[in-house]
Amino acid sequence: MSPLTKPSLPAAWSDQIGELLRTLQDWPWLDTLRTLRQRFREDHLGLTASSLTFTTLIALVPLVTVMLAVFSAFPMFAGFQGALEKYFLQNLIPDHIAKPVTAALTQFARQATRLGSAGLAVLLLTAIALMLTIDRALNGIWRVRRPRPLAQRVLVYWAGITLGPLLLGVSLAATTFALKVSRQWLGADADGVAAVLNVVQFGLVVAAATGLFHYVPNTWVRWRHALAGGLFVAIGLELAKHLLGWYLARVPTYESVYGAFATVPILLVWVYCVWVVVLLGAVIAAYAPSLRMRIGRRLATPGHRFELAVQLLAQLMKARRDGANGLSLGDMATALRTDPLQIEPVLDQLIDFDWVGRLDEDGAQRHVLLCDPATTPAARLLDELLLAPSTTTAPLRERMGTLTLGDLLP
Repeated sequence: MSPLTKPSLPAAWSDQIGELLRTLQDWPWLDTLRTLRQRFREDHLGLTASSLTFTTLIALVPLVTVMLAVFSAFPMFAGFQGALEKYFLQNLIPDHIAKPVTAALTQFARQATRLGSAGLAVLLLTAIALMLTIDRALNGIWRVRRPRPLAQRVLVYWAGITLGPLLLGVSLAATTFALKVSRQWLGADADGVAAVLNVVQFGLVVAAATGLFHYVPNTWVRWRHALAGGLFVAIGLELAKHLLGWYLARVPTYESVYGAFATVPILLVWVYCVWVVVLLGAVIAAYAPSLRMRIGRRLATPGHRFELAVQLLAQLMKARRDGANGLSLGDMATALRTDPLQIEPVLDQLIDFDWVGRLDEDGAQRHVLLCDPATTPAARLLDELLLAPSTTTAPLRERMGTLTLGDLLP
């Protein structure tokens, strides 16, 4: 084949699938499990999932109210609402509580539309509060120091709240129509139709989680890393749904204790499980670079952030001497054998000092050294990352006051 000849589409897909299989074969699964356990414990993801569960239950009615308002505003899309409720809500909730939860939410939402403008404003603020809580949780997992401006976040989340249900309804209704037509023409059985709908629903969950992990954190997340987290979420939700359904069928504890009220605690448990899976999927997406490079986290020893800052400045200084056009986060993580999520907060601090610049080009980020280490005083770095100024340390600070960054770099 000529070098100028582009590979055919099947050949390109075959290469992508082959690369994916090789990645899965070489993936450090044991390190992944250790990372999930460590991050769940150290980042208090169980407590975060509890907070999100509480906020979600409060915001469920506002979210459904907005969804009904969107469908009411577009009568031509009214038929999509049924498809959304039937194939999406019920497929994401265990069978034991799917119908009562969907019916109750729809009833509450219809009653909420009679609250008036002030009441609806409170409900919408509750829905936006849920989105902001999700934003804080995901930015915390990615170690992001500064989230996006509030107005920008609210605008993006409002677009997601209003357009998300409509797009999902259109997708599911179009899929249902296509399957009905194919069944009439090809005589497909009901099992085949159900299987296709399950695949579509699985793909929608993957797409939603992937978009969440790619767009919400205020940092650059590769699509393939977000997709890895999205696949984990979709598979994890399916497993959690079947495991919870199996448990409720075998051990009817909630029905025995709570009776007709059992739907509420079951829903609480399910929403908590959903958020645990989503947060663990975010951990997969965030730590995929370090897992793939097989590099670990540095221990939080005294002065480790100061040491890391000095090493980063040394790497950027070497790159400038060698004539390189800056270094990416992955380049520095590989050179220092350090988790990128540990490097990024220190880099952000060096950027705040105006010692390092970050360049965004074609979806990639490069970091360049802006200062001259030979003439730049090191006092700010010492104050921020090593030893805060105080009367006790004043004599030592006087002795170190003449140090420059060049004196610190190896």
